Amino acid sequence: MPDPAVKVRARRGHAVVKACLLAAFVAGAILAVRCTPLREYLTAEALQRFLATLGLWAPAAFVGIYAAGVCLFVPATLLTGLGAAIFGAYGGFVYVWIGAMLGASGAFFIGRTLGRDFAAGLIGDRLKRYDEAIARNGFATVLYLRLVYFPFTPMNFGMGLTSVRFRDYFWGTGLGILVGTFVFTFFIGTLKEIWVSGDWGRLASGQVFLAVALFLGSFFIPVLLKKWRGR
Repeated sequence: MPDPAVKVRARRGHAVVKACLLAAFVAGAILAVRCTPLREYLTAEALQRFLATLGLWAPAAFVGIYAAGVCLFVPATLLTGLGAAIFGAYGGFVYVWIGAMLGASGAFFIGRTLGRDFAAGLIGDRLKRYDEAIARNGFATVLYLRLVYFPFTPMNFGMGLTSVRFRDYFWGTGLGILVGTFVFTFFIGTLKEIWVSGDWGRLASGQVFLAVALFLGSFFIPVLLKKWRGR
């Protein structure tokens, strides 16, 4: 009969190996994006030239690029801005949201697969209570953190280390990023339309004022939520 102590040590060893793989993946992703020629392709001009060659497949390609970019720690604001600049306010919103959801799901499963066992082994009695509370209130916790603009990619991987259920994480993320994504893509997309048209008189239009108001108003969402939560 196998020695239980040996099995425990084996599980810990596997958890450590997977955690090292996760750390190597994160470090490699950050270095690849910031220190290799890959960064030269993450501009509106380069990406637009590439997507222009794909015709009807351009939106699907962008969604895939966005999802991969999230997993590789490409800043989500950069990807969102590129989507709005290339596809406009409304098309950009749809493709960015889908890409963000796919990327967030992928990063969650990477964190869950490679880091959850190691993280669970480090959790003491006190932290265990918080971990269990996150599992019980997963949807509300994820929704709140998304609405207060908690850093997107770190949260994707970090939630994978907790015991939150994927369905709570998925729906909390989907609803939580909806407003911010629309506001940002609407703002960038509106400015892009004016730039392309050359009709600078539209800067005084109601659409621009609405875009600016939504963009500035979005920064007050975290403040309002924190005040409401404090009550």
